[in-house]
Amino acid sequence: MARYDWKELYDSMDGCTKCRLCEQRNSIVIGEGDPSADIMFVGEGPGRDEDLSGRPFVGPAGKLLDKMIEAINLKREEVYIANIVKCRPPNNRAPELSEAEACLPYLRAQFALIRPKIIVCLGATAAKYIYDENVKITRDRGIWKENKGIWILPTYHPAALLRDESKKRESWEDMKKLRQKYDDISQKA
Repeated sequence: MARYDWKELYDSMDGCTKCRLCEQRNSIVIGEGDPSADIMFVGEGPGRDEDLSGRPFVGPAGKLLDKMIEAINLKREEVYIANIVKCRPPNNRAPELSEAEACLPYLRAQFALIRPKIIVCLGATAAKYIYDENVKITRDRGIWKENKGIWILPTYHPAALLRDESKKRESWEDMKKLRQKYDDISQKA
C-alpha cells in the first residue's frame, strides 16, 4: 500500500469491498486514539458493539481493556487501538486468512502513520499476523520480540479474560512488562 496521510487512509477504506466482511457490516472500524502514540494495541476484529458504534473495543472486552490501560497509569486517549480486520466477522468468529490479508495493508498504513514504539497483540489472531504466524498465545504471551525497532508483546485478548478469569494474573504480569518497557523507551528518548 502506498504511503498515506490519515485523510487518504480513511478515504481509501470508505466503502471497502475487498472481502466478504463488507456484506453485513454497519461500520468500518478503523481505530482510534493518539495518532502519534508510542503504544498501539491491536485486536482481531470488531464485535457487535464496535460494528454498531464504529469504534474499537467499546463492548465488555473494551471496558476491561480500558481498565487494564488505566492500571498501568495510562489513558485510552494516550494509546492507539485498532484491529487486524476493520469489519465484524459473522458471529464474532476469527477472521479468515483472506479477510485478514485484505485488511493488513490498512493496518500497515496505520503503523506507518502512527510509528508506535510498542505494539501489543491482543490475542492469538493479532499475534499470528504481527508477532509470529506459529504463535501459541498460552506459550508466547508475555515474551517480547523486536522487529525493525518496534517492540511487540503478545498477551491475552480481554474477551478471553472475561471467559476465563484465571488468565487475569498472567495478563496483569504482561501489562506490568508493558509499562516497564514503555518507561525504558521513554527514558532513552
